[in-house]
Amino acid sequence: MKLVTRVKLQPTPEQASALRAPLHACNAAADHASRIAHTTGVTDNRRPRALTCTTLKAHFALGAQAAQHAIKQTSDACTARAGRLTAGTPGTPGSTRRRRATGKPVTFRPDAAQPYDTACSPAASLSTLT
Repeated sequence: MKLVTRVKLQPTPEQASALRAPLHACNAAADHASRIAHTTGVTDNRRPRALTCTTLKAHFALGAQAAQHAIKQTSDACTARAGRLTAGTPGTPGSTRRRRATGKPVTFRPDAAQPYDTACSPAASLSTLT
């Protein structure tokens, strides 16, 4: 049986820096994927992978799984924005508010959460005595 639990890490300043670097790289990669999706108009979950995965891995020094997570996060954000547009949340078609919402790609904060699993780094796991 697999047990999943939330834990709060309390790293030293050096460890915090080491943990922050890949997080910032993943969010920068998601920003890049978002710009490509916005430019090409390809925002679904499957087609952007062919357009961006190799670039993300090379330019941002990400592993394949982390690049896939960044692309999926971008796709999910684009889908959420499309849902808000359909619901009329950012205003009516043609309004200034709606043009501002659709005129630029989705952006990600440098410290935004990123999915992390054992496929990202199989050596990083926590063991317990239960």
